[in-house]
Amino acid sequence: MLLTVPTVKLIVFQQRRTFTSSLAKRFSFNAQSLTESQAQAALDNDCFDFLPWLEEVAGAKITNTISIGKSVYGRALFASKVIHAGDCILKVPFHAQITPDELPTDVRVSLTDEVGNIGRLAALLMMERNRSQNSRWFPYISRLPQLSDMHSTIFWDEDEFNMIRCSAVHKETVNQKARIEKEFSVVAQAYKEHLPNAIERPALENFMYAYALVGSRAWETSKGISLIPFADFVNHDGLSASIVLSDEDNQLSEVTADRDYSPGDEVFIRYGEFSNATLMLDFGFTLPYNTHDEVQILMDVPNEDPLRNMKLRLLQTHHTRSVKDINIFHSSYDTFTIKEVKSATGKGKGIPQSLRAFARLLCCTTSQELNDLSKEAEQNDGRLARLPFKDRSRELEAHNIILSHINRLIEDHNVCIKELEASDYRFESQRFTVRRQIARDLLFGELRVLKSAAEWLNHYCTNLFSAP
Repeated sequence: MLLTVPTVKLIVFQQRRTFTSSLAKRFSFNAQSLTESQAQAALDNDCFDFLPWLEEVAGAKITNTISIGKSVYGRALFASKVIHAGDCILKVPFHAQITPDELPTDVRVSLTDEVGNIGRLAALLMMERNRSQNSRWFPYISRLPQLSDMHSTIFWDEDEFNMIRCSAVHKETVNQKARIEKEFSVVAQAYKEHLPNAIERPALENFMYAYALVGSRAWETSKGISLIPFADFVNHDGLSASIVLSDEDNQLSEVTADRDYSPGDEVFIRYGEFSNATLMLDFGFTLPYNTHDEVQILMDVPNEDPLRNMKLRLLQTHHTRSVKDINIFHSSYDTFTIKEVKSATGKGKGIPQSLRAFARLLCCTTSQELNDLSKEAEQNDGRLARLPFKDRSRELEAHNIILSHINRLIEDHNVCIKELEASDYRFESQRFTVRRQIARDLLFGELRVLKSAAEWLNHYCTNLFSAP
């Protein structure tokens, strides 16, 4: 997933990539007892020469107030001096960022539209990694996470992957891997044609690793995408108002503090608002309780429905089925996003109106009913079946279709959770321990969302049944 950085001319907070608030409980120093010198002593010694190198590349000062340290989740940025809210804490010029434009011209031209921006930057990253210390970006690339430290679901083995078989992220991971493999075939052919003397031929595993790095760390700006050295060491706090800014006038990216920091405090920004499904696929982690959790459900007009063709035409005409989740899953005529319903007695916010409309369409058994829905849509805002059926029994039938589907998903999630917690993992590897916890967070979060939707639907159906 790319992290969007809106273009601004003035200092306005923008957005970037994501984790979420509880993950921000990183290791940090005790700011109340640390002096500046003590904070400096706890820094990442492997990176003592990183900032001088980057500032040489940039031809400018990157920061005066933050330094690279270590948290339990990897590298992080910490205040080395007192920082006040509103202070600019880092600036990275555009020319000190890595973009696909650095690909050899022949290679760049030969990459067809089948290779997206992430794939192009991944191809460059793979090429620079192969050059090792001969790469101008070696000080940065050598400090990126290793493959063994990455837990995106595209790297999970069969047993690990089976833990999340009930979630839509299972299918999306399969689709993601297929897309990566397709792009790799084009990149590999470009290597063969235009870099015949390359020391190392491209391998799918290396491309997938580079693709995952770019997908989780690259920023999208008005000029394309880029990796921003140093800025991508900063961790996420969902409550932070700080984000990476793209200053087109001064040709740089920058971050402004949203709060006061004492020496030794870890510095945070906000990446975005993503579900655990997005986090585990694109970033390789989850949150124990993610307020942005959601569930993708798939519904379709049955093949045996005698009115199937007419219903599909109406759906296409009126664009009833849609998915609003732009973070991970691709738009589909039969995919819907359910979010947590906060109140069983409320209006059902969290269950998309498009899903309820789709269920009403499924209930229709005559062409006249479908024509009536089409006429109703034309007389209103053009959207199909957005109004409740006047016949309460039909409205009840429509919502029972959704409820039955959700109850099946609840049962599937309960089975997966039971298997997850009943297994004996006393001798599991550290990698499996991490991924089992990721799977657990995902499944419990999705189960919470599904149960909230089922509770609201039960209440809605009960009121329909009991109404005079």
